[in-house]
Amino acid sequence: MPLVLHLVRSAVAPLTRTRLFRRAAPAVLPPIEDFLGAVSGDRLQLSALLVPSLVLHSTGARTGAARASRLMYTPDGRGRAIVAGTSFARARHPAWTYNLIRHPRAAIDVRGRRLAVVASLLDRGERERAWQLIERQWPGYRAYERSSGRTVRLFLLRPVAELPLPDGRDRLRAE
Repeated sequence: MPLVLHLVRSAVAPLTRTRLFRRAAPAVLPPIEDFLGAVSGDRLQLSALLVPSLVLHSTGARTGAARASRLMYTPDGRGRAIVAGTSFARARHPAWTYNLIRHPRAAIDVRGRRLAVVASLLDRGERERAWQLIERQWPGYRAYERSSGRTVRLFLLRPVAELPLPDGRDRLRAE
């Protein structure tokens, strides 16, 4: 990782663990991310300036409607992505985690490419390694789990050769 990026992450990470950030971010960041996504065709994300980020396209757990969530991800070193349902340390799991549990077939937009993926919830044995990778990328990120009072759901997103899009409109190919 470039030294400048490492220094910026190290400086910004503690701020993201403050009460003020946890209160303001859920209200302020999504509209900014939505605006940047709309004007860039989902190619630009504010969070991507600091960490690898993706847009998760899933199927609503209750509604069956197509949903899009902008998330930080951590590469696992094997061509897969780990995503954590921290939800800014709020007490409830984020909606996208329910969607992946109910409908694990999804798609992601990452670095300008769309890939079909299958999500799997990491079990107790896999969680520690995943948290180590996540915290190497974003120091102190696991504090969200401690602050939330719940076990954060961690998912592994595995690219697959071919899947229908969450809304069923066409098929995708992983590259």
